[in-house]
Amino acid sequence: MQTQHIVRAYDSDLKYLASRIAAMGGHAERMVEQAVQALVTSDLGLAKKVVEDDAVLDEGQREVDEKAIVVIAKRQPMADDLREIIGAIRISGDLERVGDLGKNIAKRVVAVTETQQPLSLFRGLEALAELALTQLKEVLDTYASRSMDRISFVRDRDDQIDAMYTSLFRELLTYMMEDPRNITACTHLLFCAKNIERIGDHATNIAETVYYVVTGQQMPPERPKEDKSHKVMLEDLVDD
Repeated sequence: MQTQHIVRAYDSDLKYLASRIAAMGGHAERMVEQAVQALVTSDLGLAKKVVEDDAVLDEGQREVDEKAIVVIAKRQPMADDLREIIGAIRISGDLERVGDLGKNIAKRVVAVTETQQPLSLFRGLEALAELALTQLKEVLDTYASRSMDRISFVRDRDDQIDAMYTSLFRELLTYMMEDPRNITACTHLLFCAKNIERIGDHATNIAETVYYVVTGQQMPPERPKEDKSHKVMLEDLVDD
């Protein structure tokens, strides 16, 4: 009976970690979605809410880390279970960063609201965010189901996000060159676009972690990507 009790308690610990990851994932998705909505609609109240909601993900990551340490110390897990616990730690870190990126977008709503920009720019941001959020949702669904059927699509979608970001980057630069009055707002929009693109990178990180948790192996090396030298000027400037 004692052994069965220990096994049930262990299973409960692992289920707790999985449930916290699921909750963090849903919260991160909502934050990014609402941040982009606030940007497009100039909703300062919603932007403020997104900034405040980031604390939920910070707390979620702390809870996952603390629980994982306790489980490792008490249960001394091996193989599959150890990968499960380490995977939860890594995924919670990626989700916390997704929340930070959503918060950074929300923080720029005030600056962008002060100037009027073409609707096409916002449509581009919305499309980019939709693609990144779809990728994030798919990889979180994969984590929940432990099914590897669609894991290869994550990298394909990441390439689509990169291509869309490149197009939006060039469009924003064109507006800045055409009228210097657009420079301030378009610079903020560039940062927002970069933050969304980085959400796709974190989704890819999660996919690689899920693959490792399920198979015990690293995902095969991805194919070479297109030249992204146009990103260099922003790489060191984007908010953390």
